[in-house]
Amino acid sequence: MAEALTKAAKDRPVFRNIHITQILSYRLPPAGIVSILHRVSGGVLFLLMPFIIWMFDTSVSDEISFDRFTSVFSAGAGFLPGWFIKLVALAIIWAYLQHFIAGVRHIWMDITHSVSKKQGETSAIFTIAASLLLTVVLGAKLFGLY
Repeated sequence: MAEALTKAAKDRPVFRNIHITQILSYRLPPAGIVSILHRVSGGVLFLLMPFIIWMFDTSVSDEISFDRFTSVFSAGAGFLPGWFIKLVALAIIWAYLQHFIAGVRHIWMDITHSVSKKQGETSAIFTIAASLLLTVVLGAKLFGLY
């Protein structure tokens, strides 16, 4: 009996923490990717909060400040060109959409107690696809493609 248990223990795979050098070859499941992106997008939103507050304040103060706000996206501000400010705004758009959709995914999983592996994988793929698709659509509008 003890011999069978030790043989079964030998055949069982051993999972250890990965080393930093193995990070590029490690295959993370979609739910893990969404979890990491949720943290990254929250960090991006936090770090860009002064820019977000400036954009909101400038856009709603009065007509003159709104004109100044819209001109920043074409002419730039100081030493920053307009395309760079558009890229920062696009990063904010992606971070907000990713964080919001991933948050709705987590709330949905908490409410419905949906914790199966298949449901987690499909909802994670939907989260990534929806946030990227909406970012592309809003980014095209931001850069004047339509």
